[in-house]
Amino acid sequence: MNLDLIAMHGWAGDQRAWEPWRQAAANRGWSLHTGERGYGQQTPHAPHWPGEGGAVLVHSLGLHLLPAELWSQARAVVLLASFGSFVPPGPSGRSTRAALGAMAKRIHQGELAPLLDEFLARAAAPGRLDQLALGVTQEGSDAAGVTRLLEDLALLGHCAGLPPAFPRSVPVLIVEAGADQIVPAASRALLRQALPQAESWTLDGIGHSLLGPPLIGPVLDWLDQGLVGPGPGAKLQKSTRPAAPAHG
Repeated sequence: MNLDLIAMHGWAGDQRAWEPWRQAAANRGWSLHTGERGYGQQTPHAPHWPGEGGAVLVHSLGLHLLPAELWSQARAVVLLASFGSFVPPGPSGRSTRAALGAMAKRIHQGELAPLLDEFLARAAAPGRLDQLALGVTQEGSDAAGVTRLLEDLALLGHCAGLPPAFPRSVPVLIVEAGADQIVPAASRALLRQALPQAESWTLDGIGHSLLGPPLIGPVLDWLDQGLVGPGPGAKLQKSTRPAAPAHG
């Protein structure tokens, strides 16, 4: 049975990071369609369902970059390195908000390239930077792309909770990076609190960029068990977390 997947990257990413997922999905007879924010040289576009819906995969800020109308046809959601509120409420969020302000200041001062290099190195850590898709840093960003980076950096500072259109009645898988240097632990906890019914995996010793090949099989298996094997609309069955860590 064909299953349509929609995937959305996070801040400073682009759609090419999902290519290994597209190939793995195709091997199962599934289709993967990506959204693109257009931070670099990729043309921005919003994804749409080619059929009657399917599963949504998002990385980090991607949860808040998808159009509201897309969520109405989601039959399952996978959240990779995502968050409830990126800036935790109260005193614990002060350092995160200050870091976002410092990043915006550096972009305005023309320091985008070194800033992105540092950001992506932290996203990869403790893995290697060369394991990431580095399209934005390698190709550069035009004025429109810089504007979108600044807009979405501001969005990181203001998004609180799940998007209003998020489908709360469908099965959800939360995959956390145990060594995430981008999303604070308190922000990850807020996501679990917002979705108490979700299945949750924590990958110890793994960094923020959770799109690497070792995670693809377990996530697609999770979808396969619930949305393909038992039939459309069936609840996803309990599955085990990946035996091997995912590097990104």
